[in-house]
Amino acid sequence: MLNKLKPKSEFSRNVLTLMTGTTIAQAIPIAISPILTRIYTPEDFGLFALYISIALLFATAATGRYELAIMLPKKESDAVNIVFLSLLITLIITLLTLFIVFFFNQSITNILGNQDISSWLYFIPFTVFFMGLYQSLNYWNNRKKEYKRLAISRVVQSGVTGGANLGMGGLQFGASGLIVGNIIGQSLSTLYLFNHVYKEDSRSIRLFNKIKIIALLKKYKKLPLLNMPNVLIDNFRLSGINILIAKFFTTSTLGQFALAWKMVQTPMSVIGKSLSQVFFQKIASVKRDELYAIIKKFIVKASLVALPIFLIIYFFSVDIFSFVFGENWSEAGEAASVMSPWLFLNFLTSPLSQIFIILNKQEIMLIFSIFYMATPLAILYLFQDLEFINALNMVTLSMSIMLLIFIGMVLFYAKREENLKYE
Repeated sequence: MLNKLKPKSEFSRNVLTLMTGTTIAQAIPIAISPILTRIYTPEDFGLFALYISIALLFATAATGRYELAIMLPKKESDAVNIVFLSLLITLIITLLTLFIVFFFNQSITNILGNQDISSWLYFIPFTVFFMGLYQSLNYWNNRKKEYKRLAISRVVQSGVTGGANLGMGGLQFGASGLIVGNIIGQSLSTLYLFNHVYKEDSRSIRLFNKIKIIALLKKYKKLPLLNMPNVLIDNFRLSGINILIAKFFTTSTLGQFALAWKMVQTPMSVIGKSLSQVFFQKIASVKRDELYAIIKKFIVKASLVALPIFLIIYFFSVDIFSFVFGENWSEAGEAASVMSPWLFLNFLTSPLSQIFIILNKQEIMLIFSIFYMATPLAILYLFQDLEFINALNMVTLSMSIMLLIFIGMVLFYAKREENLKYE
């Protein structure tokens, strides 16, 4: 009986550790947001959202998605060499990004229809490099169950970013305060993890083996071939939504949307990121016939935690946003209310998507992601003449229906694994 209870208590402790760090990290931007929305304009937030959207398109390929494989091998030597493999790919993608933004700056600017972004494109390789490096270190520490390191790194990133945003905003730097602050925070949190891994896991570093790296490159080739396109599609959806809002509506509208998205996602990411990370570690280590019970239990518990928060957002976000962030941000409150059903379901399904990695069925996730990406972009493109909130209502309805279908797919495949045990 004690052995059965131990994994549950360990799971809870790990979630609590990450949640503590994540809570502090998320509390910082929440606390300073009412100040930031008064020293930065919706246009500033819009330009920052556009920058991040472009950076994510490149950063998605920064590791070839091999960082996910760090969790999978039983041998530590294999995991170490996967880390080296993902770092090598990060360096290659960073150099490729530098080449693209240097030689095609004006072409990208013309496509976006926003001349203000032109000079900031040159900073994207820095963001791509640190995001790729952080992901590799993140999964290595997750494998080692170094959740304290991960929690502290998130606090470092949030605290440094927030401080830079406030300081540069107070000096009237405009959108550059948001962009540069993000780069500084990301780089220092990554260097924090790198320093601890280098000092405390130095023995593991000695396991580097070129031949093994090549073998692992081939063994986990489904990750770049199937999982990476899936994530590229997912980020193309997120980035595409931002880009189309800026193009068909205004940069100010994008700023309103970006604040709404951030503020709705923030309270749930306090729980969601920590829960998702430990959830992945758990389902990666159990027998496949146990997946259905674990997933079903997760959906019920996550729903009970998240539903009250999203009900508050749905009914009261307009008043909350106007009071907390200022009257200029009432449209952000309206957008938050409209998106709440979609983001509630997104909270539930985000951790569940990892089941297809465990079952080695990334092709299913890829097919679903194509439709999930195309739907909102098509709606924004076809109905660009509508008022923004009306178009957002249509996007939310379509995405909510698709996420309900996705939950059904996850339960179906997990149940099939359970049934295989008895055949």
